[in-house]
Amino acid sequence: MADETHTDTRPGSTTVIHETRSGGGAGWVIALVLIVALVAGIWFITQNNRSEVAKNNAVTAAVKDVGTAARDVGNAAQDAADNTTNGPR
Repeated sequence: MADETHTDTRPGSTTVIHETRSGGGAGWVIALVLIVALVAGIWFITQNNRSEVAKNNAVTAAVKDVGTAARDVGNAAQDAADNTTNGPR
């Protein structure tokens, strides 16, 4: 804000004009843009973290399934070997 005072002195009278100017609101616009950018950044980061968690959960489930399948194959191989050497049960 700028305050300006003009004094005009003429013979027989004195005139004082006092003007006050406001900032125009550009500061509020910049603050609003920064707040919107901050909120958008936070939203993006949280969405990115959610997708990483979902991906990690999917990989963990797949690894468990592969482990179960490997155990089943190992049991089947053991049963086949037992049947070959000892005959059917």
